[in-house]
Amino acid sequence: MLADFLIGFQNALHPMNILIMSLALAGGIAIGTLPGLSATMGVALLVPLTFGMDPATGLLMLGAMYTGAIYGGANSAILINTPGTPSAVCTTFDGYPLTKQGRADEALFTALVSSVIGGVIGTIFLLVATQPLALVSLKFGSPEYFWMAIFGLTIISSLSEGNMIKGLLGGVLGLLLATIGIDPVTGHSRFIFDYRPLIGGITLIPAMIGFFSFAQVLTLVDENQKYLAEYSPNKGVIGKVFGHMLKFSKKNLLRSSLIGTFVGILPGAGGNVASFVAYNEAKRWSKNPETFGKGEIEGVVASESSNNATVSSSLIPLLSLGIPGSPVAAVLLGGLLIHGLQPGAKLFIQTGDIAYTFIIGLIVVNLLMLFVGFLGMRLFAQVLNVPSHYIATIVIVLSVIGSYAIRNNLFDIVIMIVCGIIGFITLKVGFEPGPIVLGLILGTLAEEGFSLSLLMAKASGSMFDTFVARPISAFLIFMCIMAIVSPIYVRVKKSRKNKLENA
Repeated sequence: MLADFLIGFQNALHPMNILIMSLALAGGIAIGTLPGLSATMGVALLVPLTFGMDPATGLLMLGAMYTGAIYGGANSAILINTPGTPSAVCTTFDGYPLTKQGRADEALFTALVSSVIGGVIGTIFLLVATQPLALVSLKFGSPEYFWMAIFGLTIISSLSEGNMIKGLLGGVLGLLLATIGIDPVTGHSRFIFDYRPLIGGITLIPAMIGFFSFAQVLTLVDENQKYLAEYSPNKGVIGKVFGHMLKFSKKNLLRSSLIGTFVGILPGAGGNVASFVAYNEAKRWSKNPETFGKGEIEGVVASESSNNATVSSSLIPLLSLGIPGSPVAAVLLGGLLIHGLQPGAKLFIQTGDIAYTFIIGLIVVNLLMLFVGFLGMRLFAQVLNVPSHYIATIVIVLSVIGSYAIRNNLFDIVIMIVCGIIGFITLKVGFEPGPIVLGLILGTLAEEGFSLSLLMAKASGSMFDTFVARPISAFLIFMCIMAIVSPIYVRVKKSRKNKLENA
């Protein structure tokens, strides 16, 4: 093992591998920044290029593309309120308000540093705790996934501060949209009104592009602003961000990265669930929760560190058990098999040098991202100096291309436009798109977990044993209760403190 580790370390630092990783990283950042072009698509496009490569080099290239794409989603989320990837939805909550305040470069650099730290922490767990964490992921059944989804939905209270009713209605709308199409358990079609294209349901990425990108374009046109936001590079932003993170963000970084690592190992969860949970916890533990959603740096830290931690942790069940934890991991599984590499114990015993080259290479990729991302950040920030009508035209074109590219289906463009119009109207009446998209993301996970759990309960004869008595389920129920009760407790405590101060 030590010999394989040393060979892996040497291979990961080979100049040619570093060059290939840097190029793949830059390509991944560009793909992640463009709405609708997903990490899965980028990695899948690169797989054929690895056929003639050394297996270790090919895997490093795919890992760099994956890492860059997940981080790249933050750039468009911060600059134009359009998450480039589903995992960057939470980044819009505070990233775009920071841009409107003229602090775009501060938000961009915070996202970059947080992504690097989250990615490194996730890869360290991949390196040292692959087997035990993979075994934990196997203990998650339908009841645990159901309670995980419910725990994620508790963030609606955080996203809706000031108007809880509208937030809950938005979440319910998202949950209803998630039920359109084929029932995941029975196979019956629902709410399709005899219109066959709806059988596939509401695809997440076109809907997300509609609610954020297209709705934002309509808002820009309606407001008739000349520029998205005033922007001029701020001096000393690097020192300012590092100083803030060293002083205030250490606990948030560690907590969010650990959340991302844990959620990443669960097949089907992914960076979007991790970022919502981490954002909710960051707000819950903050001394100033009322600043979240108004341009709070800690919100960007939580979202970006958690979703980048899932990159490496989603590979834990893949490398140790052969179970892909995300769509990108499924593509990587194909890349492994093409090169004759068998995931599981054999991967580390028979081809340990390749496995450790890949894992150590992911740490190198995250460190390279600090430099590649910084160079790209300066370029992306110039978007704010382009007149709004040009930005609106470009975003519409990218939205159409991104929606169509997912399944090569024209109906996805219709979904994007309809969701965009709904998003624009709901913004006008005070509904934020965050709770709607959250309901859409978690709706399928919650419904499938609940339906399968009911079948398990009927078979076992005990609802309590199925839903409550399982240790992980009990812990998640406790976390749900804490997530609901703690904001009320903080609000009451703050109200008493204000009364005492006034007295």
